[in-house]
Amino acid sequence: MTEINVAELKPVGEFGSKAWCEACARYGVQMLEEGDLPADTEWGFSEIYTHPPARLLEGGREMSAYYLMVKEGRITGGDGAPEECRALPGFHVKLPWASICNQSRTKYGREGQMRRSGQEKVMFQQIEEYVGQANPLGLGGGPKHVWPREVGMALGKGAEEGGGLHNIAASLQTSSPEFADFPVTDMAVPDFEAMSEEQKQRFLGLLAVDV
Repeated sequence: MTEINVAELKPVGEFGSKAWCEACARYGVQMLEEGDLPADTEWGFSEIYTHPPARLLEGGREMSAYYLMVKEGRITGGDGAPEECRALPGFHVKLPWASICNQSRTKYGREGQMRRSGQEKVMFQQIEEYVGQANPLGLGGGPKHVWPREVGMALGKGAEEGGGLHNIAASLQTSSPEFADFPVTDMAVPDFEAMSEEQKQRFLGLLAVDV
């Protein structure tokens, strides 16, 4: 297969769009195929983005999501999140589209990932304090995440040099208009505390959080 040159990738669609999900899955499958996975590997990956803008569900699309699946010697992936995939041990999450959309365009390695996660934690805490409710986004829960070493190596290959599935996905993503005027951190995480009252209300609406 052709080596993936992240520098040459062009944006194909918004975060969670069908075009973006299909492209992420296609590259993810290629990376897993090129990895040194044990023959008996059974693993699934799915990300479901809830409350996406209506435009991302046009054409009868049921959900904003993509998946990767390694089962019975076959590696597959695509738009959506089949139950067959979600039943496998692996990495499965369901979270509000607006909670990670904007910062998913940021490229980084391990240190950047930790910084982004720390800033997201602050954002979630600020939202909790503002609405006076614990975990209003309903984050967490679900099965324990399972990352076999060989899977992690395949999907994270070259991450410190700008490669890896995350940086590929970031390169494929176009901006979404909802975030055009929001203040953000250096990792593009929405800065809730710095938002005006109108912006906070708008952002909470995108997150489907009732105030």
